[in-house]
Amino acid sequence: MVQHNSVFETLSKLGVASLEHRDILSTSTRDRQDLTVFRDRLSGVIYIDGFYAGDDVYEDGSYRKVNLQNFGARDYEVTVDAERRASAYRPYFAGRQIVDFGCGDGAFLFKVRHEALSCSGVELQKDYVQALRKADIAGYHSLDSVPTESQDTAFSFHVIEHLPDPIPVLRDLNRILKPEGLIVVEVPHANDFLLSGLRNDAFRQFTLWSQHLVLHTRESLKRLLEAAGFEHSVIEGVQRYPLSNHLGWLASQKPGGHKGTLSALDTPELRSAYEAALRKIDATDTLVAVARKTA
Repeated sequence: MVQHNSVFETLSKLGVASLEHRDILSTSTRDRQDLTVFRDRLSGVIYIDGFYAGDDVYEDGSYRKVNLQNFGARDYEVTVDAERRASAYRPYFAGRQIVDFGCGDGAFLFKVRHEALSCSGVELQKDYVQALRKADIAGYHSLDSVPTESQDTAFSFHVIEHLPDPIPVLRDLNRILKPEGLIVVEVPHANDFLLSGLRNDAFRQFTLWSQHLVLHTRESLKRLLEAAGFEHSVIEGVQRYPLSNHLGWLASQKPGGHKGTLSALDTPELRSAYEAALRKIDATDTLVAVARKTA
């Protein structure tokens, strides 16, 4: 991957980061002691500048805790997320030609393949692309292989924050969309309640990761998409992790509360009510943007 701009340069051009308003949020991440994490005190955007883990890391995939090709099982969150997305985004994939950029093991594509007109995935991890092809899903290592104006909808879930210079990639996603095509993007939220409201230090050290170069706000995500040629962005908050997870952080200062006995609390009604409450104060852990290719 060729880096055209630094993260700070990109955010600065978008008007959501400046040296004048830059504060140090942390002098390390959970996996590296030599990285500084900044927060723009005006916009709220959190970012790491001048670092990229490298394509080799993503091609190998050993950073994944549960690699489907190696372990024969999916990570719990991958499965839950695929189910949520298949339900929430049906209008954007049913009867449409779709591509999932950074599709991982293809959990979302496998979930929706019988409703979509066609499915394809773009992924750096080599064994995942091979597995997609064996399952008769078009798999590519690069967007360069996807024809111009061939897709109705492009999806990208928790990928954009890994890119040192996301605008050229988003413009390439714009290129492969048909006129009036849609993009659906999920990214981590800089205003996550555990960071902004509860100010949980253990969570801060956990969630700040060298591969997450940017934690966005609604405004920064909107401006990023506009810079790449998208318009009419609708941005909303989604809560991936339930109340039990937050209680786990408060009680034990570690993740996984939603996978233990506390998970008994997470009835559908409570999950929905808790997400609605976090949306009200703009403190969900995830932002979702749906935008249209500029005519």
